[in-house]
Amino acid sequence: MAWKSRTRNLQVFDTELSADTVEWCPVVSSQDILACGTYQLQKGAGEEDATPSRTGRLYLFQFRREGSMSPPLIELQHMDTAAILDLKWCHVPVSGEALLGMAAATGELQLYTLSNSQEGARSLHPLCSLEVGAERLALSLDWSTGRMDSSEVRVVCSDSAGCISVLSLAEGALTALSQWKAHDFEAWISAFSYWDTQLIYSGGDDCKLKGWDLRVGPSCPTFTSKRHSMGVCSIHSNPHQEHILATGSYDEQVLLWDGRNMQQPLSESSVGGGVWRLKWHPTHHHLLLAACMHNDFHILHCQQALEGNGGACPVIASYILHNSLAYGADWSRLSLEEPAPCSPAAAEPKQSLTESGGHLRIQYESPTASFDTSLEDDAGRYIPEGIAAPSITPTLGPTLNSNEDAPSLSCLLASCSFYDHMLHVWRWDWTPDEAQRESDRC
Repeated sequence: MAWKSRTRNLQVFDTELSADTVEWCPVVSSQDILACGTYQLQKGAGEEDATPSRTGRLYLFQFRREGSMSPPLIELQHMDTAAILDLKWCHVPVSGEALLGMAAATGELQLYTLSNSQEGARSLHPLCSLEVGAERLALSLDWSTGRMDSSEVRVVCSDSAGCISVLSLAEGALTALSQWKAHDFEAWISAFSYWDTQLIYSGGDDCKLKGWDLRVGPSCPTFTSKRHSMGVCSIHSNPHQEHILATGSYDEQVLLWDGRNMQQPLSESSVGGGVWRLKWHPTHHHLLLAACMHNDFHILHCQQALEGNGGACPVIASYILHNSLAYGADWSRLSLEEPAPCSPAAAEPKQSLTESGGHLRIQYESPTASFDTSLEDDAGRYIPEGIAAPSITPTLGPTLNSNEDAPSLSCLLASCSFYDHMLHVWRWDWTPDEAQRESDRC
């Protein structure tokens, strides 16, 4: 395969507490909204055996693309909470509003509605919560609405006691439908099959991947796989292609499965670092985003594996600007296909970048032979893409020309890293070769 691939940092935000989950809102009216959750372990003061506390903060942002001199990511709200282990937006509006689910260290599943004030500002407001168990951490959640189906809204949640809980949402309240012991140790992840929401998958620190059918009850899993050699911590059902499942583990492997045959994976890809989160692209069925803990963030091209040709899925892009554990990552549904509008100041700025002595600071040379840059001058001011770098700036390597090399795909993404408590917003531009474009169309 041959392609042109480039990742570019757009903005970095310090979350102050350790960041571990980011989620773009999938609801059409709010796709410019981003949520970020943090987790901070506070060791008890005084006695050595003092119980540590786990605190967190929930951030709400809006992404704006006016091409102005301000950063595109605007903080709308933040609230102090219990430590947050996972965040997921419901894929469809509920009672006309976007809904955010939060797995908390208190063992609760908490729901928030995204509401508009009379002034037009958007903010999160608590809707309801339900404790899945005492003295445990809620570790993950998933909504049954992954294929934009709102006929029945349910949530699955996993916890540190190895249990899986299935809950229904009706009239603004959560109701527990079932709960069972699924894993010997922490149940790191749980997920619906988006094509048959009676099917649930779970992964745990016991190195097991399991399937469950709610119609026959949880007394016995439909399958138990020990194909991963370490704890299973990521599962995502492909919303575009039936039966396809992606799983990730501390063993640094991404496995693709056909749910009709869980004896052997379709594909095994070594990505390094431990795979904490996997996300299928919102519209392209063959693109998979992986947050790889000790080995940054990668985008895998899974077309050949999904066609049954086997072999590892090649990494076609990497984002390596984080300096700590790569935990949270998500695709935005916002379109970046059209060029970003130029700022009116771009034609004749009041003070040119050259006059002010500003320049784009080169941060690293990317694996795809292009440079990523921080969009700031020396004074820390934001430089939108519409403003050219001054003539004194060194050449930044090959760029994608908007006329000759227009990217076939431009994506907006967010990622976060733990110990350096950083949230990054970045874009990925990708131009496959002609043969690859033909394959993707099929």
